[in-house]
Amino acid sequence: MSHGKQFTLYTHKGGPNGWKAALVLEELGLTYEPVFLDFNSGEHKAPPYLKINPNGRIPAIIDHKNNDFIVWESNALIQYLVDKYDTGRKVSVAPGTDAYYTQLQWLYFQASGQGPYFGQAAWFMVYHPEKVPSAVERYVNETKRVLGVLEGELSKREFLVGDKATIADFVFIPWNDGALHFLLKDADVDTEFPAVAKWHKKLLARPAIAKVWAERAEAQQAK
Repeated sequence: MSHGKQFTLYTHKGGPNGWKAALVLEELGLTYEPVFLDFNSGEHKAPPYLKINPNGRIPAIIDHKNNDFIVWESNALIQYLVDKYDTGRKVSVAPGTDAYYTQLQWLYFQASGQGPYFGQAAWFMVYHPEKVPSAVERYVNETKRVLGVLEGELSKREFLVGDKATIADFVFIPWNDGALHFLLKDADVDTEFPAVAKWHKKLLARPAIAKVWAERAEAQQAK
């Protein structure tokens, strides 16, 4: 593979976590080549990819300007990107500050709370071979609980950390999009979670994020 761009991003057209990485790469103006893995053929579990990410999940990045350094786990690679390349703190806060640990707090909450619960809700609603109403109810309720945590914070402030949009906000976008438009499609989210809905729309209006979101739509429509 020719490395005309700084990063190779191993991702998936539908996988929310890969789009989290793309959002941050674009916000930082870092060049990258996306490689969309075919989950149906098990490409993410095949030996060539397992050499990159032994966990067999997406995303993973290779930084070709840093001796082909590999990072996997979405929020770890996002932290790598800002620690190494956001020296001007455009979309992050300085390491060692109190705000830095608040930023980490939200990254961890997204990875341990939002992603798994929203993902399980989608699994039991769509992919599980048997209908398990109690499981759907549990994970939809957890989805609402997580949104409620965000609602509580965002009703008091514009962004999760400080007075600007940061990676702490960006990492929630792909999963929240799935919740607002699919998992909770029968709910009135603008009424139930007005601060979250406003925040989400504001983030999607950012030029870099709008660009990635258009690329996402194009990729998901392509066969």
